[in-house]
Amino acid sequence: MSVVLVINSGSSSFKYQLIAVDEGSREHEVLASGLVERIGEPTGAARHTTPAGTSEIERRIVDHTDGFGVMTEAFREYGPDLDDATVAAVGHRVVHGGKRFFAPTVITAGVEQDIDELGALAPLHNPPNLEGIRAARRVFPDVPHVAVFDTAFHQTLPPEAYTYAIDAGIAEKHRVRRYGFHGTSHKFVSESAAEFLDRPLAELRTIVLHLGNGASACAVRGGVSIETSMGMTPLEGLVMGTRSGDLDPAVLFHLHRQAGMDIAELDTLLNRRSGLLGLTGTGDMRDVQSAADSGDETAAAALAVYRHRLRSYIGSYIAHLGGVDVIAFTAGVGENNAQLRAETLDGLAHFGILVDADRNAARSRDTRIISTDDSAVTVLVVPTNEELEIARQTLSVS
Repeated sequence: MSVVLVINSGSSSFKYQLIAVDEGSREHEVLASGLVERIGEPTGAARHTTPAGTSEIERRIVDHTDGFGVMTEAFREYGPDLDDATVAAVGHRVVHGGKRFFAPTVITAGVEQDIDELGALAPLHNPPNLEGIRAARRVFPDVPHVAVFDTAFHQTLPPEAYTYAIDAGIAEKHRVRRYGFHGTSHKFVSESAAEFLDRPLAELRTIVLHLGNGASACAVRGGVSIETSMGMTPLEGLVMGTRSGDLDPAVLFHLHRQAGMDIAELDTLLNRRSGLLGLTGTGDMRDVQSAADSGDETAAAALAVYRHRLRSYIGSYIAHLGGVDVIAFTAGVGENNAQLRAETLDGLAHFGILVDADRNAARSRDTRIISTDDSAVTVLVVPTNEELEIARQTLSVS
């Protein structure tokens, strides 16, 4: 097996996993995982987990480089020893690759510069991704570092799917188009579904529903993304924890004129104060579902909006795919909220979609079928594993 260190870096934190991957199969083993957070605050925190247990520390963590020092010290003290593990490569999640990056890419100074420049398209994500890359390259200078882009899987979208109907010159100059996100997850889940069903990936029409705090849908034909709900940014599409998803653009003009809101306030409204949070006061689906189950009408109405948007995309993607063979739910909400799955697909028997109540209600961490035996469409729950997908893609080019 080859060992890959996978890094997912944010502005004040980063997650990591040390994964041993069998390149000849889908076998793997997570050797360690962890989280370094509250970077730059008076008191930082770090957690390191191995099969033997979890260790935690609190101390000031000045910057990402200091954070990587905390991580490597945890490996030295609690294992596994990184020298003994012989790390083959370091894989980095990068949110936005624009049109430039359509595959996992070995990181060079030029690639760093491109990621930095693409920060204009993802100002909340690419800069911290890049900070983590630079810190990791300083700490691990002797192994290849590979960027795996959230947008890459969607580079196969046809022009009619990625083009917005605005002035073509302006769109070209300012790179305005649909890019799509969560591509690493959509790729992993669509391929895992085919493998689980023992059916050729090339023959399947699959709708993947990645439902977490961030949420997106993807139509996959033969393993290729042909349509996805997120757009130029991760704001478009489904209702999310704190993001609005689809919205009439004129709402922004109206709020500017009538409420005096400036660009920064509108950005905060749509990205941080909308979605389930805006509708109910909490962005956590578990809290919203619990409140609705207890008779809270506001929470119930919010869930109806959430499901309505989701069903709209399912119907649209059935049309684009010319039918559907598999619907796969994944991510935190998709994997764990059986009631949402059932109510979203209720009444879609005319599409050949029938959910088995007992199968759907059964809790499991494994990939499983939740549709009935006579359902024309196979409905699955497929736990996503973006870190494993990043590790695999990293090894493919390192």
